[in-house]
Amino acid sequence: MLPSALEHWYDEFPVVSPGLEISTAWRVAGIPLGITLMLVVLAVKLWQDVSKRDLLTALLVVGAAIGTLWLLSPVFAGLGKANILILLVAIIAVCLAIGVPIAFCFGAGAMAFLVFSTKLPATVIVGRMDEGMSSLILLSVPVFVLLGCILDATGMGKAIVDFLASLFGHVRAGMSYVMLGSLYLVSGISGSKVSDMATVAPALFPEMKRRGNKPEEMVALLGTGAIMADTVPPSIVLIVIGSVAGISIAALFASGFVVAFFLLVILAAAARWKARGELMQGVRRAPFRLIGKALVIAAPALVLPFLVRGAVTEGIATATEVSTIAVVYALIAGMLLYGGIKARDMYRMLVETAAMTGAILIILGTASAAAWVLTQTGFAQYLAEVMKGLPGGWIVYMGVTIAVFLTLGCLLEGLPAIVLLAPLMFPIAKDLGIHGVHYAMVVVVSMNIGLFAPPIGIGYYIACSIGKVDPDAAMRTIWFYLGALVLGLIAIALVPAISIGVL
Repeated sequence: MLPSALEHWYDEFPVVSPGLEISTAWRVAGIPLGITLMLVVLAVKLWQDVSKRDLLTALLVVGAAIGTLWLLSPVFAGLGKANILILLVAIIAVCLAIGVPIAFCFGAGAMAFLVFSTKLPATVIVGRMDEGMSSLILLSVPVFVLLGCILDATGMGKAIVDFLASLFGHVRAGMSYVMLGSLYLVSGISGSKVSDMATVAPALFPEMKRRGNKPEEMVALLGTGAIMADTVPPSIVLIVIGSVAGISIAALFASGFVVAFFLLVILAAAARWKARGELMQGVRRAPFRLIGKALVIAAPALVLPFLVRGAVTEGIATATEVSTIAVVYALIAGMLLYGGIKARDMYRMLVETAAMTGAILIILGTASAAAWVLTQTGFAQYLAEVMKGLPGGWIVYMGVTIAVFLTLGCLLEGLPAIVLLAPLMFPIAKDLGIHGVHYAMVVVVSMNIGLFAPPIGIGYYIACSIGKVDPDAAMRTIWFYLGALVLGLIAIALVPAISIGVL
């Protein structure tokens, strides 16, 4: 891709950005520069970590595969839409099976289709990647990632957990309520499932174990609670889906707040049922003095999620603007009230932010290229016709959507599945009379349930790692909570008012 990236960069020199009035080549330069740095890092790691025999074998296998595809190019040229299955879907599936990172799976499939079945230049792929990564809304992604890092470093998330524990810890299933409430509130600040779980679990698991909760039960609730919380603003998934599908971020944030609360109530009822035999000996209500002290400590942190939600949903600021406001607020509060941030921690957070943002954007870029292939080959129109012809109207389409995104959530994680299919499925939903925000909520919840569904969902294994529990042991317990969430998902799909009643 490097020659094509350089060509795309050169073609951007005459284009001037309207705001800064400078050549957009300055922005596009990040693509060839990034590819060059990735090649350098790859070469160093191969030289240091891989035996020369394995490296030679791999090069021969890959070279033979590329040579075979090249020889078959005349055959592919006459296959029409069948090339989608052979050169896009099959290559992506093979790459996934052998452990290739998801971004490179999409990139390899899109590039193979373009090179071996069309006469289009490879610069098309670079252009599609550039378009997928350059939406203005995506500027908020690195800022919200940095916000999550600041919360971890300052302990603001833990302050919220401690306050909720003092308030509800004395009732049966109280610590489960605290876990769910903490995930709900902390997610509203960090926007990251992993950060949420890593903040909540260490603070609550010891007391839950003392009350007789089994570790696998706690991990099951932790994982499904993270599913519930992923629609709470500022969810990076909602920001991306708004960018890709052209839906108002403010509307998505307002709806996500309500949908998450609906799922929280369902999970709380399930947790209460599970806590029938919880040991309550020695558990006492926290004194009002302790609750008041915890509230004073947590108050600056509690303000933040409502600041983020209120500013966006009321139209005071865009998602990008409010993310910057939230970072400044968290930095000031963290410095003055929560012990400050050391210089080496700040450097680590900036590196982590850059790495996470880069990973998200390259996934968005290559998935956008794969989605473009599906659109240009006419597959999108064919899929639309098939979907519109299904009996049962919008209800059956919702069922198909749930099945598709549950499956893709297991296989592709969240963002790639959205970028790949949103341009195809959202227009069909609109034609069937489904509100865009309603459909987005069904997509996001379905995808997250798939992400945490064993034995494939990667989110499930992350939760087990954070809770230090054997995945095989927790696999039997998580299905009860996943079943409760599926019932909630069906209700969200069938009752639009849950998603759009507040709009």
